[in-house]
Amino acid sequence: MPLPNLDCIPLGIYEKALPQNLSWPERLETARQLGYEHVELSIDETDERIARLDWEPKKRADLRQAMLDTGMPIRSMCVSAHRRFPLGSASEAVRQTGLDILKKAIDFAVDTGLRLIMTAGADVYYEDSHEESRARFLEGLERGLEWASAAGVMLALENWDVPLYGSLRKMMEVVRHFHSPWLQLYVDIGNLAFMGHDVVLELEAARGHIAAVHIKDTKPCQLRYVALGRGTVPFVPAFAKLAEIGFYGPMVLELWTENEPDALQTAAEAGHLVRHWMQQGWEVCRQQLQ
Repeated sequence: MPLPNLDCIPLGIYEKALPQNLSWPERLETARQLGYEHVELSIDETDERIARLDWEPKKRADLRQAMLDTGMPIRSMCVSAHRRFPLGSASEAVRQTGLDILKKAIDFAVDTGLRLIMTAGADVYYEDSHEESRARFLEGLERGLEWASAAGVMLALENWDVPLYGSLRKMMEVVRHFHSPWLQLYVDIGNLAFMGHDVVLELEAARGHIAAVHIKDTKPCQLRYVALGRGTVPFVPAFAKLAEIGFYGPMVLELWTENEPDALQTAAEAGHLVRHWMQQGWEVCRQQLQ
């Protein structure tokens, strides 16, 4: 397989990396000025962001128009609300809310032109995981996959910081279970390192099934808020492996600096650093293929 053209790999930024008080037109334009190529929208555990899924048609149309006006697309949606409302929950009401969120997210994606929904790579998060919760998770995911497939929207399971699904090898069991082109993986290399996995070997295990990649740094006892380069994530080897397996999909820099006064400077510097590591990784791969 020829080495992917690095210029074809779009680098995006998570909306929580940018100041929270920005309007969507301002947020998209800011991301463009910082040199990013797309933005990821957040549907997290807060009522405020979950309520976005109930936006009226006019507000959804305004978001589409903002993307056109700024030339900055929103290509993906991070639905971490499933931590609070997991599909494998013991509570039927919680499971139903989780399904409602997934259905609304798919409809939102169709209405706004989003192509990819990052969904939970875990049966439960705040509850105990067991055989029954895993069965409920697969049942709920099957329902969501039916909706997504009919809508032509990609669902991508992210490896979370949970024992069962913290490994891409275990996540691939779910992907193979459904064997659908509309269900793939959203790899978080920071989570892999945090869970103590060999990032390069895990990426190899997911070859051909990686829809997108989250980029963040982590430490053994710290999952978030680790400055890039200050943690233990092997970025250059990871990028070299992504090049070697022919990954062409979007990457998203995941930061949580929306309430910090220097958020824009952090986002700009982080983007330059990631691109530098990507170039190094691609060069390592090129040398290995010679």
